[in-house]
Amino acid sequence: MYAIVEIAGHQFKVEKDQKVFVNRLATEEGKKVSFDNVLLLGDGDNVTVGAPAIDGAQVSAKVLKHLKGDKVIVFKKKRRKGYRVKNGHRQSLTEIVIESIAASGAKKAAPKKEVKKAEPKVEAKAAAPKAEKAAPKAAAKKATGKADDLKKVEGIGPKIASTLVEAGISTFAELAKTDAAKISEIIAGVRGNHVTDTWPAQAKLAADGKWDELKKWQDELDGGKA
Repeated sequence: MYAIVEIAGHQFKVEKDQKVFVNRLATEEGKKVSFDNVLLLGDGDNVTVGAPAIDGAQVSAKVLKHLKGDKVIVFKKKRRKGYRVKNGHRQSLTEIVIESIAASGAKKAAPKKEVKKAEPKVEAKAAAPKAEKAAPKAAAKKATGKADDLKKVEGIGPKIASTLVEAGISTFAELAKTDAAKISEIIAGVRGNHVTDTWPAQAKLAADGKWDELKKWQDELDGGKA
């Protein structure tokens, strides 16, 4: 009986007690090894061909020794270029002896189950920055919807208005509840001589919607001064 079997990436026609040189195997010397990728079996006039391998067929062998093959010279040359390179190579081989050829009944080695690694939760981390970015926008939108035009108070310009908003005072009602001394402290970094005494009272009229009364009073003021 003979068989055509694939060993270490090459196909060999083997018989019992035959010695074969194959590409280096990981099996130690003296150990037995089996190959179940049998492509063809021949027993006299009976020939069995696999598709691609024969189910249940197996070739058993014993590792005799590990060695290196004869040196192969690799010489490269380019005409008229002055290029010449000479290298040598010795292939790592294993000598085995075929001990038996089984036509059926052999059990194939069970393939190793792949252990899937848990994927990092990228989506959760990616969602967090979006939520953080969305939060300021929502807050700004909300603040914009409630904010009043503080520049309608006599003596408050764009710079002071933005400073008050940054300090958390964005409506007439909030400005009316703030003490004049506190307002002066908040806007201390804004250049100019600002009199804040009447700002809370002006803001109270604006918050109550008393625009005519506020306009009449502002006509009598000079930059917020009574």
